[in-house]
Amino acid sequence: MQSRLTFIANASTPAIRAAAFPLDEGIDDFGKRDAAALAKELRRSGLALASPAARAVETAMALGLEPVIDEGLRDLDLGRWAGRTLPEIAEREPEALKGWLSDPRATPHGGESVEKLIARMANWLNAALPREENIIAITHSAVMRAAIVSAIAAEPASFWHIDIAPLSIVELGSNGQRWTLRALR
Repeated sequence: MQSRLTFIANASTPAIRAAAFPLDEGIDDFGKRDAAALAKELRRSGLALASPAARAVETAMALGLEPVIDEGLRDLDLGRWAGRTLPEIAEREPEALKGWLSDPRATPHGGESVEKLIARMANWLNAALPREENIIAITHSAVMRAAIVSAIAAEPASFWHIDIAPLSIVELGSNGQRWTLRALR
């Protein structure tokens, strides 16, 4: 049986609008409006899962879904950079930021490396592979990029060459043996 895994990025938040790494915050009014519009087009077949972050759960609810919380879909842990803006980090820690953006193993923030996130998502995808059901997973752009890198067996450095905006949709398909990238919307 073919199964489908549809990832949806959380809706916009104050941190996204401020170019900041998020804390556990909810979605903003623009995110609520945009999610409500997307809900009208969304195929709702299968299991709905969500990251435990407030922004993912609120996005799922705005999409009309009642998700099961899945810890495996949690966002990249950005350690002490969480809540700080990208320009602030670039000004105060330019070498650390440069290293993080160029080395998937780097953790200058004290959190999780991109390489570890990709490995975490590879394990999550492998666990989901034998399931013969369609899944909608509300999560975060970093998690979705890691899932793409894992599904297409790309190098970890490819992570930085994928852009996922709020409410972007990524579809993976499975034949029960491997995942393939089906669509980006």
